[in-house]
Amino acid sequence: MDDLNDSVTADDVAAAAGVSRWTVARAFKKDASISRKARERVLAAAETLGYAPDLLASSLASDRSNLVAIITNDFSNPHKLVLLERLTRMLWTAGWGTLLVHMSDSDDASAALLAASQRRVDAAVVIGTRFDDTVLATALGARRVKKLVIFARYSQNPGTLTIACDDVIAMRDIADHLLDKGYRRPVFLAGPDTQSAKLHRKSTFTEYWQARTGTPVPALHADAYDSAAAIERVTRLLDGQSPDQRPDVLVCENDIIAIGAIDALRCHLGLRVPQDIAVTGFDDIPLAASPAYQLTTYRQPITAMTEKLLEVLAGTLTHDVHLPGRLIPRGTT
Repeated sequence: MDDLNDSVTADDVAAAAGVSRWTVARAFKKDASISRKARERVLAAAETLGYAPDLLASSLASDRSNLVAIITNDFSNPHKLVLLERLTRMLWTAGWGTLLVHMSDSDDASAALLAASQRRVDAAVVIGTRFDDTVLATALGARRVKKLVIFARYSQNPGTLTIACDDVIAMRDIADHLLDKGYRRPVFLAGPDTQSAKLHRKSTFTEYWQARTGTPVPALHADAYDSAAAIERVTRLLDGQSPDQRPDVLVCENDIIAIGAIDALRCHLGLRVPQDIAVTGFDDIPLAASPAYQLTTYRQPITAMTEKLLEVLAGTLTHDVHLPGRLIPRGTT
């Protein structure tokens, strides 16, 4: 079909379909009262004429844009792409458009929220890692967004809604799995130790492990959520250590850190996984199931989390939600 003709109006479509202008308007509204036959006539006429409704004008008239801003960063983490694919697909199917806003760091969070508000979004969904609650408080105080949802992370700000995997259940499942397998000397490898919206994985695992075994768990931080940072940190930790000094398992905060840890063990230190040191991850990115890694990990319930987001957008859910995922045992343990 040729490019849409900007000069075609709703009146032209109404005349071609033999209906009123208001019937044309209702045909393009998701929940409007209109017969199936009338809607089909309007849509057929619109396609023939190359007409599309002005969504901006409609949103100005109704104070609702049906647009959700997704504010994110950390694009070196493959799990972000998994989240974005599932979120945008399910939101689009449910009738919501999406606006992607790149938030480069914590200092940029306020500007990102302002950019979202200027486009009159109905809600902002933050899935970045580097923002803090003071920034969120400032944005909420300025009423920059109607609804602010923290997705796959945790926020202490009472003005936000959190939709996340239940880290407590997840890390206890991982710890129980490792204890059942006979591992006794874990090291926890986390991402950057910042004051941004946090995961609860490190604290949950270390506290639960000590409660069950009576032994503390050393915890280390990579400089970034990427494989190169994990390679550098694991190599620096283990280089020159004797077998009796080494941990028997690296518990990693997410899969991309775990992938880097495996590469460090095999390619930089000449160690075997899991015979010398086991590794676990979190997220279950597609690469985790690759024969090259076969990573034991924990799968986040992204579909269920997005369904809860749709309830928030519909106004039927107004409280935080923490959902259980599923342990995926593979060859690295």
